[in-house]
Amino acid sequence: MLFTQEHDALRRTVRQFIDKEINPYVDDWEAAGSFPMHAVFRKAGELGLLGISKPEAYGGMGLDYSYSIVAAEEFGTIHCGGVPMAIGVQTDMCTPALARFGSDALRDEFLRPAISGEWVGCIGVSETGGGSDVASIRTTARKDGDDYVINGSKMWITNSPSADFMCLLANTSDGKPHSNKSLIMLPMNTPGISLSQPLDKLGMRSSETAQVFFDSVRVPQRYLLGQEGAGFMMQMVQFQEERLFGAANILKGLEHCVSSTIAYCKERQTFGQPLINNQVIHFRLAELQTEIECLRALVYQATELYVAGKDVTQLASMAKLKAGRLGREVTDACLQYWGGMGYMWDNPVARAYRDVRLVSIGGGADEIMLGIICKLMGTLPGKGSGTSSANPPTQSDGVR
Repeated sequence: MLFTQEHDALRRTVRQFIDKEINPYVDDWEAAGSFPMHAVFRKAGELGLLGISKPEAYGGMGLDYSYSIVAAEEFGTIHCGGVPMAIGVQTDMCTPALARFGSDALRDEFLRPAISGEWVGCIGVSETGGGSDVASIRTTARKDGDDYVINGSKMWITNSPSADFMCLLANTSDGKPHSNKSLIMLPMNTPGISLSQPLDKLGMRSSETAQVFFDSVRVPQRYLLGQEGAGFMMQMVQFQEERLFGAANILKGLEHCVSSTIAYCKERQTFGQPLINNQVIHFRLAELQTEIECLRALVYQATELYVAGKDVTQLASMAKLKAGRLGREVTDACLQYWGGMGYMWDNPVARAYRDVRLVSIGGGADEIMLGIICKLMGTLPGKGSGTSSANPPTQSDGVR
């Protein structure tokens, strides 16, 4: 992408915000298992960082999505994965469909406070029995008078313990699974909503995640996003931004793993010389840096096409797949070169090793990305082949 002075200015704003308001406190937040989400989001909102590509009419900057990708990349300089993930849920997971398909009234009620940081949002898609297979979700929203009555549950819902609203995917009819779902905006203080205790996760320790239960939750039908039955389609569109954000967000974190490993290997002496002098190490780190640059090029290409109005499902899926796999490869290799120090809980590469494992699960597992790519390549077997379903996996999975 050809970055402008405006892109560079945004980068500086994000980095200054991170250096002042986030990184000095990350270790404490990781230990506590949460961070002051409302306070951090309000500060981000004051800088416009929660509505970069959202409509100006509702408090956003109205910029194209390349600016959002610049911010996502810079958020990768946060010294943990949980905080940028929480921000990404707000900007690229629970609000894209609202901004694109929501009525003026819904955008005023939900999008405006999300952009300002006054409200925290979450996305309600995954369930214990319907993660990657979104078509099989069981949460229902049945009409009763002028309301929907919602019953069911959602699992692995990031931000939910602090959330003010949810963008909920639910079955609104008994029709075919790809045309019976709708997206509904749901205030989290509505009677009948309850949450589990925060989930004890392998990584992303500073992000709040819980299971959410719906017991005859009643909301007005005006909280429907777009047309009833179009929720599956809208969620698939929403996934494009989610996956581009995730792939962009990992880049600088992986670069930090490489650079910190280089610094350590220059200081660490083994057999009378710096560890970095071993060819197997400096060659491997060169390979990993090259792979990171390849991922960056893929993200930028997908972003250019997305800004141009193209369908980037295939490229976004490729970027998401590559990000998850490269994240595991880089953190595992770097941790090895730290030796015993790499096995310590507080080591920054060890934290990245734990956090990055989610990328191959959340927002669509690697296998789901492969299914999407194969479908678009025309290689996915259909019904009657005896090996696969005619409906390819185009869904999500994991912590959201």
